[in-house]
Order: sequence, then structure tokens, then C-alpha cells
Amino acid sequence: MGRTISRFREATTAAGRGLVVAVAGLGGSLVLFVATVLSVAFVLLGVGFLTTPYVLERVRRHANRRRLLARTWYDVGIPVPYRPLPADLRTGFTGQVERTVLMLRDPATRRDVQWLFTDMSAGFVLAILPAALMVWWVEGAVLAAGLWHVFRDEPYWYGFVPVDSRATAFAALALGVAVFHLGLWVGKPLLRLHFTLARAVLSPTPADLAKRIDRLTETRHEAVDSAASELRRIERDLHDGAQARLVAMGMSLGTIEALIEKDPEQAKRMLVAARTSSAEALTELRDLVRGIHPPVLAERGLGDALKALALRLPLESEVAVDLAGRPDAPVESAAYFAVSEALTNAVKHSGADRVWIDLHHADGMLRVAVTDNGRGGAVTGGGSGLSGIERRLGTFDGVLAVSSPVGGPTLVSLEIPCALS
Repeated sequence: MGRTISRFREATTAAGRGLVVAVAGLGGSLVLFVATVLSVAFVLLGVGFLTTPYVLERVRRHANRRRLLARTWYDVGIPVPYRPLPADLRTGFTGQVERTVLMLRDPATRRDVQWLFTDMSAGFVLAILPAALMVWWVEGAVLAAGLWHVFRDEPYWYGFVPVDSRATAFAALALGVAVFHLGLWVGKPLLRLHFTLARAVLSPTPADLAKRIDRLTETRHEAVDSAASELRRIERDLHDGAQARLVAMGMSLGTIEALIEKDPEQAKRMLVAARTSSAEALTELRDLVRGIHPPVLAERGLGDALKALALRLPLESEVAVDLAGRPDAPVESAAYFAVSEALTNAVKHSGADRVWIDLHHADGMLRVAVTDNGRGGAVTGGGSGLSGIERRLGTFDGVLAVSSPVGGPTLVSLEIPCALS
């Protein structure tokens, strides 16, 4: 009895959920499919540039809600493969054109449109079936209760049963009860099949995954090269800086030992110099450690680390932080050093006297914007510091966007996919 009650509860839950999904599929997916087709067609007239980003954004929200239901109800994971839009898109009609082109080029947009059509057709059938199987017997019961009298002259087909008499009406009721029991068994699997179908349509294709693998392979090689370069830098700084000072200090102490009785005054002067040298070596070691991983970053987090970094700048600075938690340590480190490189470029090349840093987390992305009021003209690529930032962020599938018109201002935007803890 307990197993039967549990199965009935699962079937009725699937029926209720299926009705919700079916209404969303027939209503939301149908409306959005028609709106998307019309909006894209109107791009040729220019009007579509104004409507397409708005419509496609609603399509993505609709698809993301279905992803959430699939994950929450039946643990069916559907990836979210949308390409992030650059943070420095221009405003006005030009910005709308750029946004439209970028969204239409995204392979996920094509899959979303295919899913809308599937959701309002096959997806609707799979979603409505659990409820239909559970309630179809009611019509058979009504026929058996006496409604069959209406169909004496011309039979009414209840499934494959022609109802025109009391016997056939009870046969229809028996069929309805059988279908009801079938619904107890297949209701939940049918709704799960609906979400599985959605995953098949919305998930990236093998070609998209191959491109993704190529990109990850490229960023992995870049990460290895960057780590090797960083190790060589540390070795060079130790050899040319602190190590050389410590060796010189050891030689000075040997000389002091020989002079301490013969020439105390000279020994005292050399002790003062050795103490100064030891302080300078300690400072260099601290700077080296700070360059590897700043203590304030480990202890206080990315927001306070960027504030401390800004305080050391020879420019006026303003830092805005809006984080509800902390990213993983590797992401914090990558963001910190990327911002540090951007600030170094601003100090060396921009001619700015003020810089703004904005740090926040939204939509699963850690976003940092570094703005200066300098002369502008910054470019990525080549051997510039900005290309180094791109390599650093690429390891984490991050994105760098630079807006730097001649005459300024310069805006460097960083985006790294991550979750906060």
C-alpha cells in the first residue's frame, strides 16, 4: 500500500509539473519563437537591430528557467553556453547593432531557436501526457454514468472503443482505468524525457565542444608558459637582488670579524652598512613574496587587496567593491594580478591623474572595470601588457575588453566565470 501511495504521489506531482511546463511551452515558447523569427527578419529593414537583442534576451531567460526546472526537479543538467558580451559595448543604435551581431553569431542562439520549436511541439506533447493519462479516465466514468445514451444513434470513439451502449460505456471506463494505471508508471519518466529532449537540443554540438577543447588546450599551454616565465622571474630576482645582498653581507661580516680588534671604528661603520644591507634584502624579499601572492589577498580577499594596491599608486584612485563572498583562490590571484598589470600600464603610459576600479559579481561572472582619464590609445596584442592580461585570464576562460579611444578615457574590463563562497 505504501508503495502504491508513493507511486501515486510521484505521478500526480509529475502531472502537475507537466501542466506548468506544457503551458509555458505552448504559450511562452510559441510567442518567443514567432517574435524571434519576425525580429530577425526585420533586421534587413533596420528595425530588427532595436528589437532582436531584447527578444533574444527573453529567449535566454526562458531557456534558463527550463534549465533550472530540469536541474531542480530531475537533476538533468543542461549547460549554459552563452558567450559573454563585451562590457564596453557602445550605447545608442551602434551599440544595438553590435549587440545584435554578437548574439546572432553565438551558436547558442541557433540552438535556442531550435529548442523553442521543439518545446512547443514534441516537448509540449511529452509535458502534457502525464496529466492527460491521469485524468482521461474521468471521461470514461462520465460515459459509463449515463452519457452514453446521447450516442445511441452514432457511436462516440473513446480511444479505440466505440461507445453506443451501456456495455461499451463500461468498456470505455475499463480502458480509462487501465490508462490511469499506466500513467502511474510512466508519468514521471515522460516528464524526465521532456527535459532530456531539451538537453539534447540546447547542449553544445560536438563541433562546438571541439572548439572549446582547442581553446582549453591553447590556454593550458599559455598557462604553462606563463608559470615557467614567472618561475624564471622569481629566480632572477632572487639571484640579482636578495641573494647578492646576502652574499655581500656575509663577506662584510667576515671582514668585520677580522677588524673588530684592530680597527673598531671601521668595524662599526661596516656593521651599520651590513644592517642597512640586511634591511634592504628583507624589503626585496617581502616585495618578491608580495609579487608571488600578496598576504592581504590571502587574508582579506580580493576587494581589500585591490584597495591596498590602489593606495600605493601615484595617482588619485577610487575603488568600489560589491561582493557577497569570495571567489576561489586561483581566480582571486588571476584577477588581482590582471588589475595590477592594468594599473601599471595606466601609470606608465596613459598620462592619467585619476583611476577608478569597480569590482562586482553578477550572473556567475566576476567583473572588474579599470578606468583612467589618460590620453587613451591603448591596444591589445603584440607584446603589450594587455596581451599578458589576456593570457592570464584565458586560463580561466576569462574575457578582456578594452575601450581606449584617442584622447581617452581608457576602460579595461575583465570578466572571469566563477562562483562565490
